[in-house]
Amino acid sequence: MVVIKNKQVLLSHGNVEGRSIALDIIEYALVAVDAYELVRRTVFVEGQTLNVGHLKYDLSRVRNIYVVGAGKGSVRIAEALEDILGSRISAGMMIEKRGQGRKLKTVKVAEGSHPIPDEAGLEAAKEVVEIAKGAQDGDLVFVGVTGGCSALMPLPADGISLDDKKRVTDLLLKCGATIDEINAVRNHISAIKGGRLAIYAHPAEVINLILVDEVAGLPWGPTVPDPTTFPDSIRILKKYGLWEKVPDSVRRHLEMGLNTQNMETPKPKDFERLKVHDVVLASIETACEAAKRRAEELGLNSIILSTVMEGESREAGIVLASIAKEVEKKHRPIKPPCVLIAGGETTVTVTSQSGEGGPSQELALSFSLKIHNNKKIVLASMDTDGTDGPTDVAGGIVDGYTLDRAEEKGIDVYENLMKHSSSYVLKELGDVIITGPTGTNVADLNVIVVDGL
Repeated sequence: MVVIKNKQVLLSHGNVEGRSIALDIIEYALVAVDAYELVRRTVFVEGQTLNVGHLKYDLSRVRNIYVVGAGKGSVRIAEALEDILGSRISAGMMIEKRGQGRKLKTVKVAEGSHPIPDEAGLEAAKEVVEIAKGAQDGDLVFVGVTGGCSALMPLPADGISLDDKKRVTDLLLKCGATIDEINAVRNHISAIKGGRLAIYAHPAEVINLILVDEVAGLPWGPTVPDPTTFPDSIRILKKYGLWEKVPDSVRRHLEMGLNTQNMETPKPKDFERLKVHDVVLASIETACEAAKRRAEELGLNSIILSTVMEGESREAGIVLASIAKEVEKKHRPIKPPCVLIAGGETTVTVTSQSGEGGPSQELALSFSLKIHNNKKIVLASMDTDGTDGPTDVAGGIVDGYTLDRAEEKGIDVYENLMKHSSSYVLKELGDVIITGPTGTNVADLNVIVVDGL
């Protein structure tokens, strides 16, 4: 079971009962979306038959099995496949976020940088391509995809350097673009993303095992057709005022793609000749439904407000706080004691030099400003992979006592929120949630407890 490592500290102050409920629900939800367990329930062998969801394969007819992929939590997918298939796996490569320190028996594990790609990720991505190119008719290629895959598997298109790609990624992350918009651009400056890896693996059969971390809830990754286009990528860069800021090589490549049909990412019609199957293991909806189930087991009313929450983290915190206060005071849209659940992928727009933080921590800090003295309300907000933004913490927990405690320590919450220094405040208050790697990644989860005492 996933354990919140600093639970004792988190329960040493504030609305202890509400905090205990929120953390219990979060742990339950994380277990429900653990990649290893999800794969073990989806993939199994009976005699000589390999079952993958509704798919069935006669192992006596399968030549080689390869396992590749990337993302935070992706190694848990490979670990499960090794336990299921053992020596039947011929080779593999998984790219995980640096610091995980995991090793497998047959599948190699490389560690790269996230969210800004690095040379280690680039070299591992090249190896993934070589494995895919070596697959033949009669082979199976399992592709594990979790959030972080795009940054951890960088392979820039010809003429674009890794430094150029890093520059574009940094600009996109700071401008407030949605993850769908960021991926649209990254797909069109890559030699591997947007479905291209599936082309390399042809004529082998590809089975995608996917943890969805995007609000659209649809299959995604380097072996899934890309609905976006070169014009979309240019429009997105211009929308956020980045067109003149990206490297010249990127502008040249995108402009060339406007008039060169074979440069476009593969579309659904291109996949008609390929043997590619998408198996979605879980999404933020899975986590939200598990959180609701746990709340009801605890005897609390519960409601899922949204599984597609987007926008500025600071503004999302204000909205969620407004709903929580409506529940506390007016008992609508649900009567306390209750739990409100929201999932999605909010963003932080950085316009100047900033401190340390992440979307979930910033949302929590914004929420705390609006529930000052509302002692019955608690919010726990976290990134389900265990690392919120570029930090080493999962998120934060706040309640109606948070602002008073900050003032006692001489901390200006509003000033730090404006500087995007949410980690500093929450760490000083003992309110960062620390899990370490969770073995999953299905976007961000927010659990609000209104205890009605």
